[in-house]
Amino acid sequence: MTASNLPRDESRTVHFDSTAHLMNRISSQLASQLSLVSLNGRRRPEPPALVVVAHGSRDPRALSTVRTLLDKVRALRPGLPVHLGHIELNEPLLTDTLTALGDREAILVPLLLSRGYHVKRDIPEMAAETAVRARVAPTLGPHPLLVEALYARLVEAGWRTRMNEATRRQSAVVLAAAGSRDPESKVDTGRTAQLLSDRLGVPVVPAYATTAAPRVQDAIEALTANGRTRVAIASYFTAPGRFATECAEAAPWMASAPLGTHPAMAGLILHRYDQTLATPLPTEPALASA
Repeated sequence: MTASNLPRDESRTVHFDSTAHLMNRISSQLASQLSLVSLNGRRRPEPPALVVVAHGSRDPRALSTVRTLLDKVRALRPGLPVHLGHIELNEPLLTDTLTALGDREAILVPLLLSRGYHVKRDIPEMAAETAVRARVAPTLGPHPLLVEALYARLVEAGWRTRMNEATRRQSAVVLAAAGSRDPESKVDTGRTAQLLSDRLGVPVVPAYATTAAPRVQDAIEALTANGRTRVAIASYFTAPGRFATECAEAAPWMASAPLGTHPAMAGLILHRYDQTLATPLPTEPALASA
C-alpha cells in the first residue's frame, strides 16, 4: 500500500507502529467501502465526511495522540470517512484537508473544549476558502462524557474514589485549561468544573495556563490558603503539549494526564457529528454552526 492509497489526511506523513496497526487500517478501509454497498448491490449515498479539527502543536506527542484518537473513531464507525485537519502548526492543515474533499459535504468537529475565536472565526473562515459544503459542530465541552474522562484520568493518577470526611475537607481540584479571551470560553470551562465538582464531591476551580485568570498557580495558592492542602491538577487538554506539561509541573499533590485517547473522547466526537448531522440545514446556502 502506498501513501496515495491512504486517506488524504494521512498521505503526507504516515507512521505505522506495527503490522497489526497496518492490518487494522486495511480492514477499516475495506469495511468502509463495503458499507457503501446495499444488499441489492446498489451503492448507498456516502455519509458526510467527518473532519476532526485539531489546533496543532509543536509537541510531537500531540499529533501522535490525535492520530490514535482518530483511529478509535474509525473503529467505532467503520463506514464513516474520517479526516484530520489542523488550524496551525501541523499538517495536514484544515484548508488542505477540505480542498482534497472537493465540493462534497463535511461536518467539522473541533477538537476543542470550549467556545472561542478558533471556533467562531478561524474554522469557518478556513472552510469558506474551499468548495466543501461544511457545517461546524459544537465544541466538545462542556459535556458529561468529558467529565467521565477527567474523572478517569484523576483516578489513574491516584485520586481516591472513596474518602473519609476529613480527607474530603482537605481535598480540591484545579481544572487546568489553556485559556481564552472569549468570555464564553470561561463559561464553558466553568460549567465543566462544576460538573466535575459534582462528580468528585470536592471543590473544582477552573484556572488557566495563559490569557485568562485565574492562573493555575494562583488557584492552587487560594485553595491552600483556605485549608485545601491536597490539591490535584485535572489536565483539561486534549493532548500533551507545553501548557499541559507546565500545569502538571505546578501540581502540589498529583496531576492527571490529558484527555488524549480516552474512549469517551472518541464517543463524544461521534456524538457531535451525529448531533450536527441531525440539525436541519439553514434555508440559505451558508456555512452553518450547529
